[in-house]
Amino acid sequence: MAVDLNDLRVFERVAALGSFSAAGKALTMPKSSVSRAISRLEETLAIRLFQRTTREVSLTAAGEALRERCGALLAGIDDAVASTARFAAAPRGKLTISAGIGFGINVLGKQLPGFLARYPEVSVAIDLTSRDAELVSEQVDVAIRMGSLADSGLVATRLGMLTQYLCAARPYLDRHGRPEVPADLLSHHAIEMPTRDGRPRPWRLVRGDEEIRIEPHLRVEVNDALTICALIGGGVGIGPLSAYLCGDNILAGNLERVLPDWSLPPLPVNLVFSSWREVSPVVRAFVDYMREANVAGKDWLGDPLMKEPHQPQS
Repeated sequence: MAVDLNDLRVFERVAALGSFSAAGKALTMPKSSVSRAISRLEETLAIRLFQRTTREVSLTAAGEALRERCGALLAGIDDAVASTARFAAAPRGKLTISAGIGFGINVLGKQLPGFLARYPEVSVAIDLTSRDAELVSEQVDVAIRMGSLADSGLVATRLGMLTQYLCAARPYLDRHGRPEVPADLLSHHAIEMPTRDGRPRPWRLVRGDEEIRIEPHLRVEVNDALTICALIGGGVGIGPLSAYLCGDNILAGNLERVLPDWSLPPLPVNLVFSSWREVSPVVRAFVDYMREANVAGKDWLGDPLMKEPHQPQS
C-alpha cells in the first residue's frame, strides 16, 4: 500500500481547516483537486476519513487517528528537506520578524548578531509589538509567540518553555503582608497582561495534584513584560515574571517569590510561520539557527533559582 505524500498534505490541511474550499485556498489548488486527493487517499487506505454534508466536513474516528500521526510525519519530512535545502541555496534577502518587546530586547538583541554574521547576505526587519501580528496580511516571515496557540493553520516549532514565578518587592510585602494561601491574593494589588481578547488574565496555581484558579484584583494592566518587571520592582504589587528576569533579583533579596509552594504553569515559546512548503531559505535558516542557539538551561531558558540554593529572606 503506497500512500501519496501530496495526498497526505491535502488531508492534513482539510483536517486542520475543516473545509475543502479553505484547504484549496491554502494550498492554491482547485477544490475539485482537493476532493480527488482525499478520495484517492481513502481508496488507498480502504477507509473513510471524513463525514461530508452539504454544510460541513468532519473527521471520522479513523481520520482523527490519521491526523494525530500525519502532522508529526509531515513535519519530520519537511524538516529533513529543509535541512538538505540549506546546501542548495545560500540564504539571502530580507527577513521580517515579529516578536514581543521583552523577547526582542533580551533574546533577539543578543542572538541576531550571530545569525547575521553567519549569513552576510541577509538583512532583518524586526517589529517589536505586544500584539500577535497577522503574518500574511502584514507580510511577516516569522513570529515569536508565547502561550498557547490558536488552531490557525500556521506552522509552529517549539523553542522552549519559560518558567514563571509570582513575585513582589520586599517593601510592598512589608506594607501589605505576605500571602499564605492562594485566596490571600484576592486582597492584593495585581499587575498582569490582558489576554488576546482583552479580558483579565487569571492565575492558575499548581501544587502537586492541587490546582487553583485565581482572578486577581488588577491594579495595573499592561501588555509588556519589561514594564511589569519594573512595576513589580517599584513596589506596585504582585505579578508573574519569567525566571530569567526575576531569578537574580530574588537571590539578591530585591524581590520575593509569593506563595513559593505553588507554581505557575510554564509558558510555551514558539516560532510561527505560514507554511513549510513555501518558506524561503532565509526563514529556514533563521528557524534552524534559533533552534541551535536556544538551549535548555541557558539565557532565557535558564532559571537562576535552580542553579543556586535559595535562602529565605529574613
